[in-house]
Amino acid sequence: MIEIVGVKFRPTGKVYNFLSNNLDLHIGEYCIVETERGFGFGMIDIGRMRIEDESYATRPLKNVIRKATPEDMAVVDENKKIERDAKEFCEKRVLAHKLEMQLVEVECTFDRSRLTFYFLAEGRIDFRELVKDLAQRFRTRIEMRQIGVRDETKLLGGFGVCGCPLCCTTFLKNFETVSIKMAKVQGLTLNPTKLSGMCDRLKCCMTYEYEYYKQMSKYMPKVGQIVKEVNGDGCPCRVKEVNFLDGTVVVEEGEETPVKKKLFYRDLEKVK
Repeated sequence: MIEIVGVKFRPTGKVYNFLSNNLDLHIGEYCIVETERGFGFGMIDIGRMRIEDESYATRPLKNVIRKATPEDMAVVDENKKIERDAKEFCEKRVLAHKLEMQLVEVECTFDRSRLTFYFLAEGRIDFRELVKDLAQRFRTRIEMRQIGVRDETKLLGGFGVCGCPLCCTTFLKNFETVSIKMAKVQGLTLNPTKLSGMCDRLKCCMTYEYEYYKQMSKYMPKVGQIVKEVNGDGCPCRVKEVNFLDGTVVVEEGEETPVKKKLFYRDLEKVK
């Protein structure tokens, strides 16, 4: 049996498994871990779990070195200063080299063995000279990582039209595919300004209830369809509104003086 914990390096980053190393670790605590890139600073996101072995993992698990000490926290604060300095310097060199790229964020590993620069660009960028300038200035390994606009929004954060912090900066760890079909199934107004988030892409929240709407659409009648009450007088009526959330349908009966009624979808059947 081995004991593992889940550690994340960013507030909404992926969770990675590490051997607990017999340390008394709790959710929310900061720790120093061994990674392929050197030592890393992260937070416990999943508490200690005992498993049979590590055969499920694609590669051998590494250890949690120790709980973060006040000295470690001071190093993290100093690394943040290095990140700000690196971002300012990089932006100046991007302008000097006339590169068509937008720097988004800079990340420094705990042991300062690597600086990662996240940037946006339309196509491929020849940043070899830029990397030379950065390596000469900071005397560490430089990594340039091109990201998309959704990743940019996740890094920068913000608030959605709902008034809450963006999902991608609070709990979403992976981006799922969002399509306009999801909006159609849920009966949303096909207005790009209303369907798009801060990243100018379709809102991630359209995926939350999509499966429910998809299943309900198999049973609910469509607007304009002719139906009749199962236990009614058999008079046909036309569907005017459909509410997928509570399973109700507003129908209109009669032509000269139409009468509207709100019924549960199970009480209706299609007119052949």
